[in-house]
Amino acid sequence: MKPVGKPTARRDPPPRSTAAGGPTTKDALHPRNRHRARYDFPRLIASSPGLRHFVSVNAYGDESVDFADPQAVKALNAAILKHFYGIAHWDIPEQFLCPPIPGRADYLHYAADLLGESNGGTIPRGRALRVLDIGVGANCVYPLIGHHDYGWSFIGSDTNPIALAAAQRIIDGNAGLAQAITLRHQAKPAQIFNGLITAAERFALSLCNPPFHASMQEAHAGTTRKLRNLAGTAVPKGRTDKAPVRNFGGQETELWCPGGEAAFVGRMITESARLPQSCLWFTSLIAKESNLRQVQATLASVKPQQTRIIAMSAGQKQSRIVAWTFIDQAQHRAWLNAHAGTGQSRPPA
Repeated sequence: MKPVGKPTARRDPPPRSTAAGGPTTKDALHPRNRHRARYDFPRLIASSPGLRHFVSVNAYGDESVDFADPQAVKALNAAILKHFYGIAHWDIPEQFLCPPIPGRADYLHYAADLLGESNGGTIPRGRALRVLDIGVGANCVYPLIGHHDYGWSFIGSDTNPIALAAAQRIIDGNAGLAQAITLRHQAKPAQIFNGLITAAERFALSLCNPPFHASMQEAHAGTTRKLRNLAGTAVPKGRTDKAPVRNFGGQETELWCPGGEAAFVGRMITESARLPQSCLWFTSLIAKESNLRQVQATLASVKPQQTRIIAMSAGQKQSRIVAWTFIDQAQHRAWLNAHAGTGQSRPPA
């Protein structure tokens, strides 16, 4: 197994500036990320007029929304998805995870770069390339972005039937998505790949945004800290015995599991070793840097051919992708030719 290397370095272009000298780009985001510029609220409102109700001028003189308000965050996401990705219908039930779109797009673009490295420097595109999204959620964001930007087809799994029903409504409400995105119920929450995919199925990529916290209490405490860190936001008095309102929402299985993200990703790694040919690249987000040591130890125990740690940054939030493959690097392009239709002809069996 090749050792886990240092986080991938970026070669982003220098920031552009406004006349007043302030940056107009989010330089830490991937160069192909559509959200490197500041939100253009007039254009977003033109695409999604319902956003207008939530936009006001903040203390810095900029148009913005109250990121402590779950309805404002949802309206912003709906506008972004409609304006940039052509998603005319997008809605989620209350208290389900409403993820920040720029960070989710970053994950997809860095994962696409991995596939490009496996394909002689060209990112493979098109519906023949299949991606598995573990924990697709009610929001269905990874399939929506990945299909729009790269044309990939997706299998999205979840343990929550309500989340799957909401995601299916998004798929059914937008022309063309039903042919590109399929949902599956993982009936056993303790399992990830087991019981979900067959030994014969092949995916170029698996994605996962694992539950971050180790317990409900930890999740509530993290939400309280997040709300206090938002400018002008205070946790309402008299709510110490209840879960604080989360601006980005999140159900139990979206936010926490026993052992937190390190334990979840550890189970994913262990199960992936039993289906080593199922994915060219297995990947997962790791939000907490302190969890890397445990994840690396689990990876070492299953002996993949190659592992990667890819650093990402969205605003003040630092995260990383862990990726691993059981397929020898020399065979990657042939694997993609055979299972994702990237070559002119399939290699001999």
